[in-house]
Amino acid sequence: MSEDEELYIQVTDREGNVHRLPALSGWRVMEIIKDAGLPLKAECGGALECATCHVYVDRAWMDRVHPKSDEEDEKLDEAFMVKGNSRLSCQILMSDELNGLEVTLAPEGE
Repeated sequence: MSEDEELYIQVTDREGNVHRLPALSGWRVMEIIKDAGLPLKAECGGALECATCHVYVDRAWMDRVHPKSDEEDEKLDEAFMVKGNSRLSCQILMSDELNGLEVTLAPEGE
């Protein structure tokens, strides 16, 4: 990646609007989404104690994000409408390899 190329992620909100968000290497995807003001609860702030930062990773990106830990997999059991591409955004660290990462905010539970 060249110096003048900006890291970013693309987030589809719950209404279907796509947002291109500037990203910083080493930041959690959760932090990027929250800093942009999108409606992501992330109640525990990334401590892997809740499932309120649940997102769906675009299937084209699934093999590029770091695999889920057992702890993340267990915590996803508490999330609403979990799918095969469900992830907790606090567990995805931004890097050059993830430039352009596409995620969709999962529905909020009751």
